[in-house]
Amino acid sequence: MDRLWTPWRFAYVSNADRPDQPCVFCRILSEDRDDSNFVLFRGKNAFVILNLYPYTSGHILIIARRHIPFLQDATRAELAALFELARTAEHALRSEYRPDGFNLGFNLGRAAGAGVDQHLHMHVLPRWVGDSSFLSVVSETRVLPEELHQTHARLAPYFRNAAA
Repeated sequence: MDRLWTPWRFAYVSNADRPDQPCVFCRILSEDRDDSNFVLFRGKNAFVILNLYPYTSGHILIIARRHIPFLQDATRAELAALFELARTAEHALRSEYRPDGFNLGFNLGRAAGAGVDQHLHMHVLPRWVGDSSFLSVVSETRVLPEELHQTHARLAPYFRNAAA
């Protein structure tokens, strides 16, 4: 059996389902550490961060500022902000990474695959033909060719004048 050591994930997985732990997105909003939290944008109704455990390089999360679990709980302004920021994310990723396509989506509820099921967020993933290599299928391992701080530096300028 092969082992892939990821000791930095222990703090995350050991606290993920603890009810006494604050929501990771609410914690990020309350902190003044945008660079180390990989925050790309803070708006009135939504904010944008890089996914700490990306499926592909450039995996972005667009998150409602309010701690709400479902689309039905969002106001029109919050929904508009989420989708306006998705458009900005698409432009930024298309300009910087030139992907062949995108996956955009919400996982609503734990059964749908939501890792943070009580705080509404959208995934924006750039995709390339052939990016689902044998490593993901056979080894359950993803190969990411760029560190998060580099991705953050490349994408942050696109969100400086975002309106949401």
